This record gives sequence, C-alpha cells and structure tokens, in this order.
Amino acid sequence: MAESNRRGEDAAAEHVDDVFDDAVDDDASDDDESGVSGGGTATKSRKVTDGKGSRAVKSTEKAEKVGFFGRIGRFVREIVAELRKVIWPTRNELLTYTAVVLIFVSFMMAIVTLLDLAYAKGVLFVFGDAK
Repeated sequence: MAESNRRGEDAAAEHVDDVFDDAVDDDASDDDESGVSGGGTATKSRKVTDGKGSRAVKSTEKAEKVGFFGRIGRFVREIVAELRKVIWPTRNELLTYTAVVLIFVSFMMAIVTLLDLAYAKGVLFVFGDAK
C-alpha cells in the first residue's frame, strides 16, 4: 500500500515537472518568435527591415494620434468593460460583510480605548497628579 502511494506521488511529481518544463519552453519560444524583449518595458517592439539591416521599432511610433475626445471615449469604454467583469456581492453577502467590518472596528476601538486608559493611569502613577 505504501509503495503504491509513493508511485502515485512520484507520478504526480513527474507530471508537475513536465508541465513546468513545457511552460518554460513555451515562454522561451514566445520571446523568440515575437521579438519582444524579456522585460523592462511595457511597450512591444518588433523587427523592421529597411534593406540595410534590422532595427527594433516601438509599435507606438506607427500608431496614429488619437484626439482628446477619442481618448476620453476609450477611457469610458474601458471603465465600463472593467465594471462588467466585477462580481458584485448579493444583498445577503453585503449585509454579512458590513456586520463583520463593524464588529471588527468596534473591537479594535475597545482595545485602543482600554490601552489608552491603562497608559494614562500608568503615566499618572509614575509622575503623580498635577493638582
């Protein structure tokens, strides 16, 4: 029985190693094919040949300028698209989360209040009453 479990664990470990190796190979081949550098920039670059050799050109150089209102429109469309991805809580979940937060904040306020009173009593004990 113990041997069969070990075989299963070894098979699972080999499977994980294979998946990891495949993922590493995929990442390496993606970088070679696209011409994108490994890091440091957020813009993609591509190889452009001009007959004399190749040079990397940022894709933003080729894009045409978008006007002020076009940028605002794109911004609003992206906001709406992101809000559609949000998983909104149900009413019951919202009430539960609100109750948990209020209880936690009340508990922390009680702790801070008690510590404040204790330190105030300690300071008055050490330095005496100023009357």
